[in-house]
Amino acid sequence: MKRWIGAFLMGCCIPAWGYEKLLSEVASEIVPSPVEYAVIAPDGYRDMRNLPLVLNLHGGGGSRARLLQQAELWQRLWQSEAIPPAVVVMPSVTPRGFYMNFKDGSERWEDFLVHEFIEHLHDTLPVSKNPERTFLTGVSMGGMGSLRIAFRYPERFGAVAALEPGIEPVLRYADVLPKHRFWRDDAVMEQAFGKPVDEAYWAANNPATMATQNADELRASGLQIYLEAGDEDQFWLYEGSEFLHRTLWDLRIKHEYHLVRGADHVGPSMGERMDEAIRFLFRSYNPWPVTRRMRAVDRFLAPMKRRAGGSDHYNE
Repeated sequence: MKRWIGAFLMGCCIPAWGYEKLLSEVASEIVPSPVEYAVIAPDGYRDMRNLPLVLNLHGGGGSRARLLQQAELWQRLWQSEAIPPAVVVMPSVTPRGFYMNFKDGSERWEDFLVHEFIEHLHDTLPVSKNPERTFLTGVSMGGMGSLRIAFRYPERFGAVAALEPGIEPVLRYADVLPKHRFWRDDAVMEQAFGKPVDEAYWAANNPATMATQNADELRASGLQIYLEAGDEDQFWLYEGSEFLHRTLWDLRIKHEYHLVRGADHVGPSMGERMDEAIRFLFRSYNPWPVTRRMRAVDRFLAPMKRRAGGSDHYNE
């Protein structure tokens, strides 16, 4: 993994320990302003260039403080050289706002994050503008937001990792059952989707529906997708994750999926689960190498596959 380090240093050495944190804010006219945000990065990051940018979205009711609680996890990954130096940023957003453009136009969080906020980060931090090194991740509401934004703008991000996203296991709002949103009352839904809820607007912002309507674009983009949930999630969010997994599978959109046995919602399993998701993000542009043995196996199997006819699932 030492090759990670050399790619980002400018003739200096990064310490094998420690991280820096920054608390800042940025003004906007399209969301409640100013927007506070937190940054963590390895010691000495200001002397580096073109660092990967991770936009990390907190869950419902959270804030930028959540990133500071994750700092030791990121530090451990940097110290072990499991991932390269990077800049991780978490904005504080409307507590139950879903990272959405509200139907009434009163708040436009998606527009803010994709345009104003990322441009601000490009101007103020030593981060790469390369989409392949720009990542989205989030937990719960943040998982929902990261999926929707990545599916809407797959050309702007290299990878998305959604942990226990707060999504429903349906394609149409008419099919949403009370058990799918028992923790979200009508006021929460109507704040984002209109009063009464605009079913077409809901569908346009539902990740599974978005994938169904834009499957060709998602496949062509090369966006790397990671999806997971615990099968003891107290909000039953594993149902939405499993549904999205099956939707992506049927659409032949490649992705990685984990239904984590015994894991609940934001409980003690989250550290290990976040570790895996973070590693996935960086593996998206530095994949496992293809060995000579693997190529030899491919050559050996090729005539068998031709005789069998047909194609694999992703190429049918």
